[in-house]
Amino acid sequence: MTEPARPSPTAALAASASRAPLTFDRGHTDDLMSFLAASPSPYHAVATAAERLEKAGFRQVSETDAWEGTSGGKYVLRGGAIVAWYVPEGAAPHTPFRIVGAHTDSPNLRVKPLPDSGAHGWRQVAVEIYGGPLLNSWLDRDLGLAGRLTLRDGSTRLVDVDRPLLRVPQLAIHLDRTVTADGLKLDKQRHMQPIWGLGNDVRDGDLIAFLEETAGIPAGEVTGWDLMTHSVEPPAYLGRDRELLAGPRMDNLLSVHAGTAALAAVASGASNLASIPVLAAFDHEENGSQSDTGADGPLLGSVLERSVFARGGSYEDRARAFAGTVCLSSDTGHAVHPNYAERHDPTHHPRVNGGPILKVNVNNRYATDGSGRAEFTAACEAAGVPFQSFVSNNAMPCGTTIGPITAARHGIRTVDIGVAILSMHSARELCGADDPFLLANALTAFLER
Repeated sequence: MTEPARPSPTAALAASASRAPLTFDRGHTDDLMSFLAASPSPYHAVATAAERLEKAGFRQVSETDAWEGTSGGKYVLRGGAIVAWYVPEGAAPHTPFRIVGAHTDSPNLRVKPLPDSGAHGWRQVAVEIYGGPLLNSWLDRDLGLAGRLTLRDGSTRLVDVDRPLLRVPQLAIHLDRTVTADGLKLDKQRHMQPIWGLGNDVRDGDLIAFLEETAGIPAGEVTGWDLMTHSVEPPAYLGRDRELLAGPRMDNLLSVHAGTAALAAVASGASNLASIPVLAAFDHEENGSQSDTGADGPLLGSVLERSVFARGGSYEDRARAFAGTVCLSSDTGHAVHPNYAERHDPTHHPRVNGGPILKVNVNNRYATDGSGRAEFTAACEAAGVPFQSFVSNNAMPCGTTIGPITAARHGIRTVDIGVAILSMHSARELCGADDPFLLANALTAFLER
């Protein structure tokens, strides 16, 4: 099948008159940059998404309360995960769902339980490596610190030190002449501990005391924390014609942002929806998804089932709804790298600004099959959006996503898609400035179908 040619911006908008239009390319991408900057941790990302959904009329529901079977937009927050859905007026209990799946976490350096350390007159913060970051990309970079603080009463507070606070200094070449011949070799334990000040008297509790003061929390009230580093350099357009976007955490906040925008757009013109549109943004994808907020946990299934039962449905209605449900698992993928083209499949070279990619792996590292390709093709055609195909080089191991997990755990037909980027898992990644908009339009058309 010939992949569709790239349309004009106006054609992409005109393809679906029922939804509120998304601002083309730079307006949408400007908004993505704001979203990235406001979301230095998964906890900030879901709070930012929830704030945007609230403005679109969605309301938070508590997992500990009884749910009503009313129509309208609702969402659940749990840690660094959010599940949001819109129930059309008159939706039957067996109404199927159309889900956009994504994840909120990114590889980085995370603070250990005993964070205060140091040596030789330097004060340092003890960190653990989260996920699979490109370690060299965190060297000699100004880093902030963000995340979640838990207080004695069990409540939580977000904290974001968005200024140069930490730095992982690289060893000077004069002290390691082998680096030019043998390449940089980093020991995760010895070489990745950032500095944040001077002093020989390392005192337990200094970092948390500093964060309490920063967040306006009384001294000694913080008893738990989930903290991580982030680059304080803001997202920026790149290139002669500013056709590229460089920024942090695009894997996978780019998809979270697009899914949030798509769900809000669909809810604003939801009079004729035949399905219930859903956004499911999970935490912990980068380390296997096995948590209560990960895709391999019970969160999504619990929310969908409770929505069915709240509308008076039975187990039979739940089974019917799940059988008709489709999920687009949206995550970033690999654009062809001009310096390493041999690492890619020779006939599949996704390019930036060429539209979203359809990910295929016959060993089920991605969940896409032929019927999934047809589903995504129909959404892209309805939106007037081009798409590309991605498959790994047979000699290279293939990554994976929440797609196969979602399909296997819930029995839901799932399709893996995303946006092609360079520098995946770097502290700063690179995508085409048009692709985020094109993805959001494709997701909107999918949720409307």
